[in-house]
Amino acid sequence: MDPLSEKEIRASFVNCSKGEASRINLPVGLSGVPWGDLDFLGWRDPGAPDRSYLVAPRGDGIVGVTLRVPQGVRRSFTRTTVCSLCVTGHPGSGVSLLAARKAGVLGRQGNTVGTYICADLACSLYVRGKKKSELAGRHEETLPLEDRIARTVMNLEAFLEKVFEEQ
Repeated sequence: MDPLSEKEIRASFVNCSKGEASRINLPVGLSGVPWGDLDFLGWRDPGAPDRSYLVAPRGDGIVGVTLRVPQGVRRSFTRTTVCSLCVTGHPGSGVSLLAARKAGVLGRQGNTVGTYICADLACSLYVRGKKKSELAGRHEETLPLEDRIARTVMNLEAFLEKVFEEQ
């Protein structure tokens, strides 16, 4: 992923108003982000733990979506869960259900789409072995790195497509 400026990140959001985008808490240390290892930039809002953000290259530009942890979702601290994007297994609460308001009219009507994603949104780093799940070593994947990256990008694109669906 190419490095992004604060202005580019804020302008990329498609499922919130420009005012909301201007108030988003960007990740601390944006200049130190390992851009070359990322398929998308994802972060949790330190001031609002139920909010997360995801910015990804899509087509000729970038797309940002705001995500929320739905209220009333019960989490198991003993069960193993798998991220829908990178297929990394995590124990306990290492994967969160995150919901994105749909883009456009449907989003303004309150429609959302959700998926299970690594709670820290570090999917790209897990895929590349730069970050390890607590389950690392128990279930090693044999798929080549290039194929794991392609699968993650394809799964991310499928999720983003749902955000843009008009039905």
